[in-house]
Amino acid sequence: MSVVTRFAPSPTGRLHVGNIRTALHNFLFARRHGGSFLLRIDDTDRERSTSENEQSIRDDLAWLGLNPDASVRQSDRFALYEREFERLRAAGRVYACYETPDELDLRRKILLGRGLPPVYERPDGENAPVPGRTPHWRFRLDHDRPIAWHDLIRGEQRFDPRLLSDPVVRRADGSWLYLLPSVIDDIDLGITHIVRGEDHVSNGAAQLQMFDALDAEPPRLAHEALLVAAEGKLSKRVGSLGVEVVREAGLEPMALLSVLARLGTSQPVEAVASLDGLARDFDFAHFSRAPAHFDLHDIELVNARLLHQLPYAAVRDRLPPGLSEADWLLLRGNLHHLGGAADWLPVLAGDLPAPAMDSADRPYLTEAAEVAEATDWAGDPWHVLTGTLKERTGRKGKALFLPLRLALTGRVSGPEMAALVKRIGQQRSIERLRNAAA
Repeated sequence: MSVVTRFAPSPTGRLHVGNIRTALHNFLFARRHGGSFLLRIDDTDRERSTSENEQSIRDDLAWLGLNPDASVRQSDRFALYEREFERLRAAGRVYACYETPDELDLRRKILLGRGLPPVYERPDGENAPVPGRTPHWRFRLDHDRPIAWHDLIRGEQRFDPRLLSDPVVRRADGSWLYLLPSVIDDIDLGITHIVRGEDHVSNGAAQLQMFDALDAEPPRLAHEALLVAAEGKLSKRVGSLGVEVVREAGLEPMALLSVLARLGTSQPVEAVASLDGLARDFDFAHFSRAPAHFDLHDIELVNARLLHQLPYAAVRDRLPPGLSEADWLLLRGNLHHLGGAADWLPVLAGDLPAPAMDSADRPYLTEAAEVAEATDWAGDPWHVLTGTLKERTGRKGKALFLPLRLALTGRVSGPEMAALVKRIGQQRSIERLRNAAA
């Protein structure tokens, strides 16, 4: 069986990290098994769905490298839904209902008051039409067939259909709710595995009976624990973190994906430079049922580790002009964000303002400038410079090295000085030492 997964966002807002994690896991599972990853735009909510949101979803997936093998839009598939709905209606598996939302809410409160589960009380036969009301439609669950499946993450799952309400599949205005069109699409598109959040577990129970009612083999289900942050469950509420926040922070897409691939699993989070690298050991057996705690700081840490191993070819087009491959290899071990590379351009080949130096260090820097002028820069000037100064001044450790680093780079930390001094050059190094001494 060829694996086919799908990611099915609604274009009612931008993607947040919970959505991205779902898309990533579907992508990685398909990639590992040599299958296909599909994008389905669930735009049946006509009032809230926008073309701008759809485009932002596609743009975000493209930036992350999660490119689908094919894509469909639910608003283009209404004729298919209508045909399958009529099949179910003819078989008695969907039926008309005339209650108003207020009437349903009142009935739920009565049941709860009696200590009963607030399950919709279906009629023995057909609901009687109510003059002046257009019906909504429910799917009739088969109460005689217990629902069970082996979830790839949660293990054995069992539901008593008598404790579930017959789900509404179509509103009175004719518009579709999520459950039935999703099943019809999964059948038509040949979806073999559905990977989504655990908040869909009860939906999965109802949908398995829909697959059966439509004479189709259901996909395998994998319901993963939700991401949680300090403010609780992540959702599309204002403040949820999305791709735009990650991009504005100067973080690499693979830093975000490296964290989301392993979050909630028994595997350590590591900086992985490619999606193929993440896919190689992607396995639902590693997933825990405990909530996965998300922290932007984790992405920051992974981003730094990722930059430290990226080759020049992977970043060349995003580096400022003037930074060579040798410069990148020199700097990358000290960067936390790629944008930080531009901050080192003045250090490598620019004019730096003289740093404020301790008065006791100024004579030392004057002597350092003299030694630098007499040093052969073709060899190993840093170790010649520091070795000579140690011998002449008796300085060692921090007192020997720190004033030189500050005078030459304007910073108290950074790349290894032996390579950095060679890159700065002899004349520029002498000028900086003299300026700092003055």
